[in-house]
Amino acid sequence: MLKQVAEGVLVHESELLQSNSVVVQGRDGVLLIDPGITRSEMAGLANDLRGLGRPVVAGFATHPHWDHVLWHEAFGDAPRYGTARCAASMQALLSTSGWQDRVAGVLPPEFAGDIPLELFGLITGLPAEAAHVPWDGPSVRIIEHQAHTAGHAALLIEERGILVAGDMLSDALMPFLDLDAADPLEDYLASLRLFERVADDVDAVIPGHGSVGGVEQLRSRIKLDRAYVHALRDGAEPDDPRLGPSAPLGWLPDVHQWQVQRLAQRQQDETRDEKPGLT
Repeated sequence: MLKQVAEGVLVHESELLQSNSVVVQGRDGVLLIDPGITRSEMAGLANDLRGLGRPVVAGFATHPHWDHVLWHEAFGDAPRYGTARCAASMQALLSTSGWQDRVAGVLPPEFAGDIPLELFGLITGLPAEAAHVPWDGPSVRIIEHQAHTAGHAALLIEERGILVAGDMLSDALMPFLDLDAADPLEDYLASLRLFERVADDVDAVIPGHGSVGGVEQLRSRIKLDRAYVHALRDGAEPDDPRLGPSAPLGWLPDVHQWQVQRLAQRQQDETRDEKPGLT
């Protein structure tokens, strides 16, 4: 079911991980951001849009993770945009033999049979200098950064004061770092600084997973995410409700420990490489 969060901005929340599909209404149709997750949910979303008399005229994938590059035939063949890095990542995957098996291997087993891969990852990369999504509707600013994964972008629906954050600023998930990046901690902190710079223009934030929040929640989530990253950087245990006894997802502490271990291993490897004569 679509829920309105601002004038002309609606959200559909999936059963899986509170995944949010975002609909932005324009003059001739809608911009559809990160639709998902299951075949039946997307078919229902398409039916809701038909009920509104609003065809999909453009799509956008905030980043190249499987649950953000899905599509359904009922949405039609509108252009589906992403950053150049997002599109390049998808093109590299789709050109690999047996990519379907690779993707199937990371799908949650309880949903895998109902997740459509027929139109998976068909993203058109926008030029690096593109500042806005090219469509005939409210101005949607692209805020590209490298936190979580290369080619990630948040979208600021400027005329509505809505920040679509992709896989960040969640009340359900703590920061998931791109641990293959050269500097995953600084990448994440840099993205939070970008969000702070636009906070005065934001009335609500829509995370990729979790609850829609107002401007005060936007600021508190930035603060909480920064504290988590600082704790990882400093080797401290984070005081984070998403990891405590009342954590919304029981497996998040395991992901946290995995991130701690990966960062510690990176530091050991870097220290070893800095010492001559060690192999």
